[in-house]
Amino acid sequence: MPLQRSNTADKIIVDRRKRHRNSDVARAVRKTRDQLAQQPGGLAFDRELLKLHARSIRANSVTLPLLVVIFAGIGLLLGADDAILKWSLVAMMGYVGLALLARRADEAAPAAMTPSAIRRNFLIGHFVTGLAWAYLAAMTCAACEPGLLSIVKGAFLLVAMAATAIVASSLRGALAATFVVPVAAYAAFGVKLSEPLGMVMVALLVAALPFFSLVAGIKKRSALLLMAARSEMDALIAELETAKSMSDEARRRAEDANLAKSRFLATMSHELRTPLNAILGFSEVMASEVLGPINSPTYREYSRDIHQSGQHLLDLINEILDLSRIEAGRYQLNEEPLMLLSVVEDCCHMMELKARNKDLKIVEQFEPSLPRLLGDERAIRQVTLNLLSNAIKFSPTGSEIRVRVGWTAGGGQYISVKDKGPGIPADEIPVVLSAFGQGSIAIKSAEQGTGLGLPIVQGLLALHGGEFELRSKLREGTEAIAIFPAARVLDDLPSATPRSAAGRR
Repeated sequence: MPLQRSNTADKIIVDRRKRHRNSDVARAVRKTRDQLAQQPGGLAFDRELLKLHARSIRANSVTLPLLVVIFAGIGLLLGADDAILKWSLVAMMGYVGLALLARRADEAAPAAMTPSAIRRNFLIGHFVTGLAWAYLAAMTCAACEPGLLSIVKGAFLLVAMAATAIVASSLRGALAATFVVPVAAYAAFGVKLSEPLGMVMVALLVAALPFFSLVAGIKKRSALLLMAARSEMDALIAELETAKSMSDEARRRAEDANLAKSRFLATMSHELRTPLNAILGFSEVMASEVLGPINSPTYREYSRDIHQSGQHLLDLINEILDLSRIEAGRYQLNEEPLMLLSVVEDCCHMMELKARNKDLKIVEQFEPSLPRLLGDERAIRQVTLNLLSNAIKFSPTGSEIRVRVGWTAGGGQYISVKDKGPGIPADEIPVVLSAFGQGSIAIKSAEQGTGLGLPIVQGLLALHGGEFELRSKLREGTEAIAIFPAARVLDDLPSATPRSAAGRR
């Protein structure tokens, strides 16, 4: 039968068919790099400046024509003839043409824009509007007073120059292209240079042209700084979104991998326990000589070794199962009111034989009359036994292990197991608290463990909302503290005194 490949990824195994980084993320990264590479004076900034100029022209498409209408009205009030109406019509047509150029540039796609051609078209448009102002500067009026007419025309040019400097500040040379010819026309035809007033007006206009050009340049630099800041902000936002997308992808893959690992360990542990139970059963039968005596003492010793090794392997598998369930979020607490003193006292009794074999003394220091605690008795028992087992493992012969149970400063309850072992270096504490982690002293010890005891303790305490602290000093010993929060203390339930809480000190 030919093999068939499923189109659906196995839920237990991480889906490796997906790309490490999807196309959207890659495009975002490229776009961000392009934005970060943009600098003032570059092609992208030139296009943005032209668009900014186009938007300014469109936004003020009514302002400058309105000035033209106001100037024409003032001229008519001063006695000007119909020539000023012709001028206003020509000027408005010039500004309409400039607005059309701005609209085309504003609606064009940035990639399709040619900055040099668009800038040239804008300068030509401004030059055309300048011809209209030159027509006004050279205009004569037989019915008007010559001195007043020259002053009014000069004032008109100054106001128009200031308005153009503000509106067209984003385009370099726009002000000069518009008003160089009108100022020259005013000096040649609009005023008498032989008179002091005429010389003053011409000098004022000539000085105003570079002044307003300077104002326009300052405004342009402000616009450049604003664009640069906005570009950097957009780039940072894009980088942040890209980093978030990559972080989410990495987190999802890590969660998938962790879940796959936990399920694999749980599945394989169950598969291993099935034959292991048979090994334990038959080895115990052989060691106990249930089916008849074993004539060879060596075989009898071998059967005991098989049973002990199998029991050790079973304990290891159970620890792996517990840690896998905790990491996979499948460890269910069977919560009930319990006496923490009684649980810890029972665990001390269970470990007394093991401690006696190493000539160790377990000293119990319990605070009496502690109220009941809401928790999982099996989990708390496992926490206590793991802490006691570690203390017995690393305590030197003839020393003592102090086990304390009492109140925390916040109203919770704690279990403390303190030994006088070799201690743990400060830089190795995070290692021993990680899964399968072992410190240098544990590696050198003859009784090496699996490195799962303390991670299981941390996980079980976390399920109870508690904390775990490990305090250690080299050559002075180690103290492990399991803390249960005040929220789990049942003050309203009657407390019970453990069987020998007061007798063991």
